Amino acid sequence: MQRATIRTWFLIHKWTSIVCTAFLLMLCVTGLPLIFHDEIDTLTEETPHYGLPGVGSSGEAPGLKPLDEMLAKALAARPDEVPVFMAFDNAQPSMTVTTAPRADSPAADMTIQILDRSTGAATSTVDESGVMHFLLQLHTDMFLGLPGMLFLGLMGLFFVIAIVSGVVLYAPFMKKLDFGTLRTSRSRRVKWLDYHNLLGIVALAWMTVVGLTGVINALATPIFEYWQRTDLAEMTKAYDGKGAVPPELYGSIDKAMAAARKEIPGNNPQFIAFPGGAFSSKHHYAVFFQGDTPLTEGLLTAALIDAETGEFTDARGMPWYAKALALSQPLHFGDYGALPLKILWAILTLFTMIVLGSGLYLWLGKRRFGTDALVREVESGGTLVPAE
Repeated sequence: MQRATIRTWFLIHKWTSIVCTAFLLMLCVTGLPLIFHDEIDTLTEETPHYGLPGVGSSGEAPGLKPLDEMLAKALAARPDEVPVFMAFDNAQPSMTVTTAPRADSPAADMTIQILDRSTGAATSTVDESGVMHFLLQLHTDMFLGLPGMLFLGLMGLFFVIAIVSGVVLYAPFMKKLDFGTLRTSRSRRVKWLDYHNLLGIVALAWMTVVGLTGVINALATPIFEYWQRTDLAEMTKAYDGKGAVPPELYGSIDKAMAAARKEIPGNNPQFIAFPGGAFSSKHHYAVFFQGDTPLTEGLLTAALIDAETGEFTDARGMPWYAKALALSQPLHFGDYGALPLKILWAILTLFTMIVLGSGLYLWLGKRRFGTDALVREVESGGTLVPAE
């Protein structure tokens, strides 16, 4: 590789790393406990007692209350609001009903009630004032909404570019060194340079996956808005020009669910989006069905049911860009595996924090060296370290 080429990659690695390091460290610190959010919730929250333990609210088992009855209970608790979502559990009779002043209200104005579908009782509401919710909000958008999400997505993109440029520089730097070399007897800067390179190459694949899935997750809102303007608009083309269905004219949820199940048999519904929200049209209940395997349960098929008449309109799988989003979300937090995969995710997160911290340390130390000297250090395979 020519010196000019190495210099170009060196400058790309330097500046993309400098721009994103502080934010990536924040994402690692907040993301580490989020990997274990299920386990932390289990330890910190009181275990609810269900009327029919082990019976999923997404099913049709005898003893489960009608959906219309559950919705009426939720609206009775929030009489001035309209339904936005109804979500189900495959393992327990627990379900949630989300309400808000308007169907298109921001998430901050929504209330999520948790109910037991086997007894009809409200068990609790989602507490959004705890530490885990604070960490999730900070990790997702830094409390800035969509601008915060897009900004963190841009930082993720810089992170991916820093990874690629780091790999390009790794090859010439290591050409005279054995893999895993740690020159601990040399200066502190050389020792941390070796740790930076070793942990970076060990965690390379994971950092790339988490970085890319983080970028995709940051685009969730634009992705669903695009889905509404394209695929969903095509599915509801026959309703163009019609006004929105007012909540008082909403038909039976149970009838809508029965119509959706008839068209998509064998799969469980994950949630229902009510008319006017981000996941449906102005005229339909959108019933989202999960895939039937652990890998495909995030791939949803939407069945649109006329909210006034309860008649089936159309059903389609998610477009490729929405599938990418659905697959990237659990992958980002290691949710595809059980506890062992989460522990691996946590270890690699710690590796990444060391890589980021050592990179920051090296940059601060490098400022007394010229760029040409540092490029020669890479070009020589790490043997011509400038005197300190």
